[in-house]
Amino acid sequence: MDHVAGTAHDGKRAVRRDLLAVRAALSDDEVLDAAAALAGQAMGLPELAAARTVAAYVSVGHEPGTLALLDALRERGVRVLLPVLREDDDLDWGTYEGPGALVETERAGRMRLREPAGERLGREAVLAADVVLLPGLAVDARGVRMGRGGGSYDRVLARLAAAGADPVPVVLLYGHEVVGELPVEPHDRPVRVAVTPEGVHRFPG
Repeated sequence: MDHVAGTAHDGKRAVRRDLLAVRAALSDDEVLDAAAALAGQAMGLPELAAARTVAAYVSVGHEPGTLALLDALRERGVRVLLPVLREDDDLDWGTYEGPGALVETERAGRMRLREPAGERLGREAVLAADVVLLPGLAVDARGVRMGRGGGSYDRVLARLAAAGADPVPVVLLYGHEVVGELPVEPHDRPVRVAVTPEGVHRFPG
């Protein structure tokens, strides 16, 4: 790792620590209220209104809640794909069939996840998505997204680019997580839209 990349990496680690501390301080009521507002904002996106297939995820802990949004998309007739974390930290995919069809998984040193219980569709299934909803901890004015550092979604975005697929990447965040500038590394790929409980932010590119 060269000096510039190392500095960006260390800078991200400090920002992640601070943002995770703010999330941890949220009350359960604040998380629930934010989830309902987030679903309302996201369902108003024209990109989602036109989408037939959406790659999404099930929120965990104090992440911005996604279950209300997943159910609203499914009720609209949208095919919703959910990730399944592989041992190599890449993502397989399954179809969302409702909250009753989710199973809890736990891997050593990882947070407990909720994943689809049905058929595994393979890593390439995401190529069919019209919109990809991404978890994150922050996004800046350039659309640079910062995740938790596992690299799973960096692989997904790279796979989409390599295949020539062009779904709209949308990150779901809390309002204070839209910031001026974040440290950036060469593998970082910008998003086009961020949705928070308070509104929608669009970025160039």
